[in-house]
Amino acid sequence: MLDNSSNQQSNIETPTTYKFSERFRGYFPVVVDVETAGFNAQTDALLEIAATTLSFNEETGMLSLDETIHFNVEPFEGANLEPAALEFTGIDPTNPLRAAVLESEALKETFKFIRKKMKAAGCKRAIMVAHNAAFDLGFVNAATERCSIKRTPFHPFVSFDTTTLSGLALGQTVLAKACEAAGLAFDNKEAHSALYDTEKTAELYCYIVNKWQQLGGWPLPSSSIVDPVSND
Repeated sequence: MLDNSSNQQSNIETPTTYKFSERFRGYFPVVVDVETAGFNAQTDALLEIAATTLSFNEETGMLSLDETIHFNVEPFEGANLEPAALEFTGIDPTNPLRAAVLESEALKETFKFIRKKMKAAGCKRAIMVAHNAAFDLGFVNAATERCSIKRTPFHPFVSFDTTTLSGLALGQTVLAKACEAAGLAFDNKEAHSALYDTEKTAELYCYIVNKWQQLGGWPLPSSSIVDPVSND
């Protein structure tokens, strides 16, 4: 009698597993929001910063929120404080109850937090995810330079912009409206807090990335991956 056990075993499909380090070309996406005292990253104060890391399900390839770090920040010496910006955010930089810390402390602790999570995920470089990402990355880069911090986990200019992603996926570019279109709760009374906006942006980003996978957009079949060398 023939032993078919080996054939039967070979016909059993091995469950597919995914790696975080393979999802975004080795990048570790970190959702960031900053609240500022104006639009000029060189002259206007950074007042709040929050960063949310993401979890990656190796069985499903889906993203979800992991952990958030948040700091109220003291304006750097000589910083400009635009009254209109402060009125818009509702932040009073002089309020002692803010328990604000120096820019250098906020950045160093945030970067330390990100590096720990990034290493655990097996990624080599973080990439900022933000709503209007150029704005947030610009302020973080300017503050990093001001504080003479030589090593940052973030790519210096590459970012993932949820404004663009939500415009494509949901037809909306305003964070509140994009969340509404995605069926995510959004409280306008809580908005313009770095902590709240970061976590809402993270929810939105996870929704879009996960929906794209559910629609068959990732992972790509190996046969559809073009070899850039042979097809140059």
